[in-house]
Amino acid sequence: MQTRLFFGFLLFLSGFSIQAQALRGLTPVDIASLKSIASATWSADGGTIAYTVRVQSDPTVENKPSRAELHLLNVASGASTSFVTRGNVRLVSFRPGHNVITFLNRLENDKVTGLYQIGLSGGEASLLYKFETSISGYQWSPDGKTLGFIATKPEVKEKAALPYSPVLYEQNLSVQRIYMVEPGQGEARELTVDGHFSALEWSPDGKKLICASAPTSLVDDSYMSVTLSIVDVATMKVLSTIDHQGKKGDAQWSPDGTQIAFIAASDLNDPTAGSLFVAPVTGGKPTILQKDWEGMFEQIIWQDPGQVHFIGSTGAESVYGIIKTDAKSKPVFQSIEKGFAISHFELAANGRGLFLADSYNHPTELFIEGAGQTAIKRMTDSNPVLKEIEFAKQEVVRYKAKDGLEIEGILIRPLHEESGKKYPLITIVHGGPEAHFNNGWLTGYSNPGQTGAAEGYAVFYPNYRGSNGRGVKFSLTSQGDPAGKEFDDVVDGVDYLIASGLVDATKVGVTGGSYGGYATGWLSTRYSDRFAAGVMFVGISNNVSKWGTTDIPKEEYLVHARKWVYEDYDFFLKRSPVYYADQCKTPLLIMHGEDDPRVHPGQSMELYRHIKSRTTTPVELVFYPGEGHGNANSTARYDYNLRLMSWFDKYLKGIGKS
Repeated sequence: MQTRLFFGFLLFLSGFSIQAQALRGLTPVDIASLKSIASATWSADGGTIAYTVRVQSDPTVENKPSRAELHLLNVASGASTSFVTRGNVRLVSFRPGHNVITFLNRLENDKVTGLYQIGLSGGEASLLYKFETSISGYQWSPDGKTLGFIATKPEVKEKAALPYSPVLYEQNLSVQRIYMVEPGQGEARELTVDGHFSALEWSPDGKKLICASAPTSLVDDSYMSVTLSIVDVATMKVLSTIDHQGKKGDAQWSPDGTQIAFIAASDLNDPTAGSLFVAPVTGGKPTILQKDWEGMFEQIIWQDPGQVHFIGSTGAESVYGIIKTDAKSKPVFQSIEKGFAISHFELAANGRGLFLADSYNHPTELFIEGAGQTAIKRMTDSNPVLKEIEFAKQEVVRYKAKDGLEIEGILIRPLHEESGKKYPLITIVHGGPEAHFNNGWLTGYSNPGQTGAAEGYAVFYPNYRGSNGRGVKFSLTSQGDPAGKEFDDVVDGVDYLIASGLVDATKVGVTGGSYGGYATGWLSTRYSDRFAAGVMFVGISNNVSKWGTTDIPKEEYLVHARKWVYEDYDFFLKRSPVYYADQCKTPLLIMHGEDDPRVHPGQSMELYRHIKSRTTTPVELVFYPGEGHGNANSTARYDYNLRLMSWFDKYLKGIGKS
C-alpha cells in the first residue's frame, strides 16, 4: 500500500513532461487530472456556444473540489476562447435581448454566490445581482428583463444568550424560495406560496412559471413529495397544480404555452423518474406517454408543436429521439453510434443540436450536429494526454440469471489480453439501486475501469435487476427483496465470465459505493467463498440501524423495501452484512466520508467491528474528514483510488503481500 501511494505521488509530481515513446495504459495519475465538459448552451442566433470545462485540483497541492471555467465556441470556425477562469462557474445563460452571458459564481471575497455577467466581446466579468443569501438557480424571462431566481429565505437571527448553541435535528429548517427582480430596478419579490423550491421554468409568453416545490427542505421530501405548480408572475400566486405523485424530473412548456411535458416516476412506488407525461396548463391528471416502453427518459425539450425531443437510455445504450404527444405514437430514434453516452442536449432556434457525451476512450466532451446533417461532430478535446493512452476493449454483455431473467452488463477486457489466459476480475456494483451503467466512459476515482484493464484486470459492471434504463417493470423487480435476487444477479454475471474462460474463479474482487457498497459488504460476507477481495465505500452494513440514521427513510420504504423496518426486524437484520460477518473470509477494505448524511459512517464502523472481532480476516477502515456520500475533494479522491487498486493488487494478484 505505502509503496503504491508513494510511487503514485511521485508520478503525479513528474507530470507529463516526458513524452511516451509508445501508447501506454491509463493510470490513477491520469484520472486525477482529467478534465470534462460540465455544461453547454446555445446563443440565440446559434452562432456561439458557451460551455464550461470542469478542472480538477492538483491532489498533491490542495484537497479541494473541482471547479468549472467558462469558454466560448465559435460554431462556424470551431475556435474556442477561454472567458472566465476564476471561481466555479455554473448555470451559464445568454441573457435574452442583451449582448452578455450570465452565470453563477462566488469569488474569493464574496460572502454569497451571486449572478455575474460578461460581454460577448470578453473583458472582465462583473457582479450583476447579489441577494442576501446564495442564489442556487435562476432563469431569465423570455424578454431578458426579469430574473427569476431561487435562494434560501433570509433568516433574522437573534443574538444567542449563551456562547454555545446546540443543533436541533430536523428542526428550524431553512427553505429555498422563488424571487423575481429586475436587476437595478428595486427589491426582489418573493413567491407567496409555501414550500421549498428547487426549479422554475418561464412560459413562452413570460406570464407564467412552472415551479417545483417540496413541503420542506428534507431530502426525503425532495425525492418523494415534489409538486409541480403553475404560477402567475404578475400576482405570484398558484393558478393550478399537476395531479401526480412520485419522483419528478425535467419539465418543459409546449411552444404555445397550453401544456406541460415532464419526466417523473410512473407512480409513488416507482424508484425512477424516467417516464414521460403531458398535462394541460390548467392542471389535473397528466397523461403518460409510452407507459410500457422498455427504456428511460432522461431529458426533454419541447421545441416543436406536438412533439418532444428527448435523450434517454435503453439498457446500457443512450438514445436520442422524438416522440409525439398524442399518447399513441412510439418514439422515433435518431441514429447514434453505439458506445456514445449522452448526458445533456440542447436545441438551437434553428433546430440544430448540441450534445454532451462521453465514450469508452474519453470523458464528457461537446458535440454538435453538422449543418443540415444528422451526423454529430466533436468540438472539444479537453484531454490531449489521452492520445498517449491505449484503451482496452469495452463491450456490452448479456447473460441469464438463475431464474431466467436476462441481465445486461458492461465488460472492459484486460489490455493486451492473451487468448486462453484467465484474468483477475474487479466487479463494480452501482448504487441506487435505481441507476445503471451506460456504455460510455466508466473510469473514475472509485471505478477502476480502464486503469484496472491497463493493470491486467477484467472489469465488470453488471446492471442487475432493479437497475433503471429498461422500463418501469424491470426497475420494480428488486423491490421488497434487498440483497436477494438483485445481488444474486451479480454472482451469476461473475459465473458467466468464469464460464467464458476469461476470469480466474479464485481471483474475483468486488467494489461499489452506497447501495453498491451494500452489495460489496453482502458479497464479502454472505458470498464470501466467491470473492477474494472487497472494497466497500459508503455502504450499508445493518439495515436496522441504517434506517434510523439515514436522511431518506420515506424513500427507502416507498420505492425499495416496501415495508417499514419495525414491521419485520428479523427480515432486515438477515438481509444485512453484519449478520453474516462471522463467515467473512474476504479481505475487506472499508472507506467512508465522516460527514455522510445518507449512509451514516457508523454503518462502516459496525461491519469493521464485527469482522475484526469475529474473524481473523484482514479488514481495514478508512475515514475521509469533510467528505459526505462520496469524496468531492481532490486528494481524498486520489487517495481513495490508490488504496482501492493497492487492495486488489495485494489480494487478487499477490502484489505487496508480506
